[in-house]
Amino acid sequence: MKKTSPGPLIINSLSEYHKIMKLPQPEHPLISVIGIECASEFPDLPDDKLIHNFYSIFLKKNIEGSIGYGRKYYDFSNGVMGFSLPKHVFVLNRDMDYSTISGWMLLIHPDFIRNYPLAKRIAEYGFFSYDMSEALHLSEKEETMIERIMEDIRSEYQMSIDAFSQDVIVSHIEVLLNYCNRFYNRQFITRRPAEQEPVARFEEIVSQIFNNDEITHIPGVNEIAAQMNVSTHYLSDMLRSLTGMNAQQHIHNKLIDKAKELLLTTNLSVNETAYNLGFEYPQYFNRLFKSKTGLTPAAFRKDFSEN
Repeated sequence: MKKTSPGPLIINSLSEYHKIMKLPQPEHPLISVIGIECASEFPDLPDDKLIHNFYSIFLKKNIEGSIGYGRKYYDFSNGVMGFSLPKHVFVLNRDMDYSTISGWMLLIHPDFIRNYPLAKRIAEYGFFSYDMSEALHLSEKEETMIERIMEDIRSEYQMSIDAFSQDVIVSHIEVLLNYCNRFYNRQFITRRPAEQEPVARFEEIVSQIFNNDEITHIPGVNEIAAQMNVSTHYLSDMLRSLTGMNAQQHIHNKLIDKAKELLLTTNLSVNETAYNLGFEYPQYFNRLFKSKTGLTPAAFRKDFSEN
């Protein structure tokens, strides 16, 4: 009889994580900087999946072999950074040799930043929702900068706690995230030639949808990202960096172009045009069209018929 998996191991606290990974107890209950010196064997876990109910930011170095980024392989393999939100599912690869990997991991319990603006703002850093294959690859100089901030965070909570300790640590976290934002933007730019392929693929998928005589539905970013095997946040951030518009804006522009074509080349009413474009409610079509063109669909058609 096949052995059933007990399901993902859910880790709610930093203390639990340290215990499971056979690390000394954390010096602070809500934030921890861990030096990654991985052993060749995993801890004895009931399942290959882990769920962390806290934020994690890691920098890994000395990874043997090529490092994949999506479907491609790149330079800047000195350091690789990844980010995860609470409730993210990690899948452990027991066949990989982790003995050479070193680096840092920063764990942040949501309660640590709960009373700070960062608690709301952290969701705006889209890279927390990237897939692990869409990691940040650092140059040697960038790696040194990130390591220094990690060390500053650890040094601060190792000191005697006072009224300013948490404020200082949160400010360090914000600096770290802002640098990562900059480095990801650099990555999109420096690897622009390699990223032109997914941009072209995105354009091809959207064009195929809107080139049909009748559109059954308006494609969502999630749908297109799934076809491209990338995360929605990564797709939008990549497009914004390379084209100045996110994925949703590209979709809307294609939609409006198709709407203009139907309004000027067919006798469909405005409502029929909306249904033909995949809108369930024509008023949504009217609202979007006016926001993009400054005219209602009826006014747009009338304006062109009079010229």
